Amino acid sequence: MPNLKFLKNKPTKIVAVGLNYHSHAKELGMNTPHHPILFIKPSTSLIGEGDTIILPKMSKRVDYEAELALVIKKKAKDVSEKDALDYVEGFTCLNDVTARDLQKLDGQWTRAKSFDTFCPVGPRLVKPGKIDPNNAKIKLYLNGELKQDSSTKEFIFKVEHLISFISKIMTLNAGDIITTGTPPGIGAMKTGDVVEVEIEGIGKLKNYVKS
Repeated sequence: MPNLKFLKNKPTKIVAVGLNYHSHAKELGMNTPHHPILFIKPSTSLIGEGDTIILPKMSKRVDYEAELALVIKKKAKDVSEKDALDYVEGFTCLNDVTARDLQKLDGQWTRAKSFDTFCPVGPRLVKPGKIDPNNAKIKLYLNGELKQDSSTKEFIFKVEHLISFISKIMTLNAGDIITTGTPPGIGAMKTGDVVEVEIEGIGKLKNYVKS
């Protein structure tokens, strides 16, 4: 069983945001989006701290993506930005694992983002007010080497805006996860790697990689 005891409720969905760091958009040579770009990861992709990311046979390149995530506390629909944080149970680390070659091949993101084990989260939840989600250092280490090093102050869309925007599209249920995009420095993983997402005020999410 995945190490997810810190989640009180099983999420009905994981709502992810693509291209939400100014520096990442610049790195990719892409224009800043006018509204959040959303996609869904299935709850079956979830694993926890210390669990293993399994590389699928049908992909030749699987990438890490360090992200700040939040867990919804109660049913949320048409939430205002002013009230958005009242709907947050807590913040955590997330690795939006992606089969990059399949993402490019398909031209959309569902297959590339949805394999079992492709959504490590943890190691714990930090309550709103304990950290500033819009100004926290975020790092990723691959086998101890720093690969991503940024801050959520680089967000294009702040956490409150994301919650409000998403809640006007779909009802968010208790336990649902919103993940907020990745900074520059994404790269590939291989069998035997150890990948760690570290966010200021939360801690480290450590996972192992194998085929």
